[in-house]
Amino acid sequence: MKKIFLVAAAMVFAGSTFAQTTTSNSSRTTFGLKGGVNLPKYKYVNDDANTSDETKTTTNFNLTGYADVPISTYFSVQPGISLQGKGAKYFENGNNEQEDNVLAVEIPVNLVANLPAGPGKFYLGAGPYAGFNVAGQRKTTIGNLTTENDLIFGDSNSDNLKTVDFGVNFLAGYQLTSGLNFGAGYGLGLTNLRPTSTSNTNIEQNNRVLSFTVGYAF
Repeated sequence: MKKIFLVAAAMVFAGSTFAQTTTSNSSRTTFGLKGGVNLPKYKYVNDDANTSDETKTTTNFNLTGYADVPISTYFSVQPGISLQGKGAKYFENGNNEQEDNVLAVEIPVNLVANLPAGPGKFYLGAGPYAGFNVAGQRKTTIGNLTTENDLIFGDSNSDNLKTVDFGVNFLAGYQLTSGLNFGAGYGLGLTNLRPTSTSNTNIEQNNRVLSFTVGYAF
């Protein structure tokens, strides 16, 4: 957990410094920071049985620094770098429980439509992301006994999850003329997170992340 907090703190400091050094630029490109709450879970698909299932959601966080580059009156491109808290909560038998807490660094590139309305604008966007799992823990509770173990990322049979995740983001919200904005998003993971060498290769595991954010554009 210490690694997670250290990386998050570094991200906040770097993003704040970057925004302060670029706001004096007279170009049309703007920069922003946003953060909030994630409700992540896993989706499992059994290709052989043609069935799917989802875990319970857990609670995590998100923090993103981004640029907004206009390409027309109503459209812009938003590249960024993001810290995303992911994972899931499993319920097995009775009080037995397992929970994954994963920290991922993501690079999203979204195409955003901006629709002026009232004292601001509505925005709606989508685009791909590349994610890299950098830290994580798995907490297991059996009766009154709770244990925590670091997750191992890779593609061998001794690893828990793959390191790299590709997917698609969807986002929507409202931004005031002051720059204050409120939004929601959904991350649709397309990569099978289960290591290739695991025995159940017919089962696919994907990230699903619902998020809510508050931010400011400079």
